[in-house]
Amino acid sequence: MDIKGQINKIIEEISNNPDIKEQFEKEPVKAIEKVIGIDLPDDVVMKIIDGVKAKITVDGISKAADALKDMFK
Repeated sequence: MDIKGQINKIIEEISNNPDIKEQFEKEPVKAIEKVIGIDLPDDVVMKIIDGVKAKITVDGISKAADALKDMFK
């Protein structure tokens, strides 16, 4: 399984679907399994959850940095 590919797919779905985003915040395992359509072993799901959370954090920091950069132009 391509975990990076699945993480990108989940990020895209979370970005485009507020219901999935809300479910991910409350029940990340169920949200991920819903998006990818597969019941995965817990260790794989946890790696995906960690990857999604890390990507969301990095993207959020990047957007905040861009906003700050724009303020000082």
